[in-house]
Amino acid sequence: MSALKSTTFERIDKDNVMLLVVDLQIGLFQVVRDYQPDEYKNNILAHAALGKVFNLPTILTTSTQQGPNGPLPKEIVEMHPSAPLIKRQGEVNAWDNADFRAAVKATGKKQVIMAGITTDVCTTFLALSLIEEGYTVFTNHEASGAASRRIADEANARMRQAGVHVLSMFAIACDLMRNWTYTPGAPQMLPFFDRYFSGYGYLTRGHDAAIESGQILPGESQ
Repeated sequence: MSALKSTTFERIDKDNVMLLVVDLQIGLFQVVRDYQPDEYKNNILAHAALGKVFNLPTILTTSTQQGPNGPLPKEIVEMHPSAPLIKRQGEVNAWDNADFRAAVKATGKKQVIMAGITTDVCTTFLALSLIEEGYTVFTNHEASGAASRRIADEANARMRQAGVHVLSMFAIACDLMRNWTYTPGAPQMLPFFDRYFSGYGYLTRGHDAAIESGQILPGESQ
């Protein structure tokens, strides 16, 4: 596959994008070594929650979940009770599964936000397949886990070379939102960030506390 170089800023269009939850299974969770377990659990739940807060068509899929890979976390399944859940019986690349391909095409969307375990297999194989099919692909690298940081870096480099956009959760969320005055905007996104992006959540809590107290420390103002 030849390398692609984008010369434009391709935006995420919340009206033309779907969310894919790819093999974020409780067994595969155990092989993730590029994030600490508590951090990674937060990351995959945040990824799934993007579909809820932005009302995105969401598709869940698992790889041979009856074996050691295990099912999806119950929190994700409960978050999307009406979403298609494609339980693949052997296909490593989700795109090789006819039911999964049909579910993706049925959304009518041409952009994809996705994350999977592992980054080098579940995320990369599907992302490259979607690029070949003409989709614009945005991978959430914080919710894609690998056996090492080196493996993740090499997989992300491979995807970027093929034209995949590799982004953080915060970048994806902000590009979906576009403007704090839109809907979803500040009323919806600040609670989302408070739950899944603690640094920003506590920043806003501190601002709120300063307003409520009516006081700031000497030297704190601009």
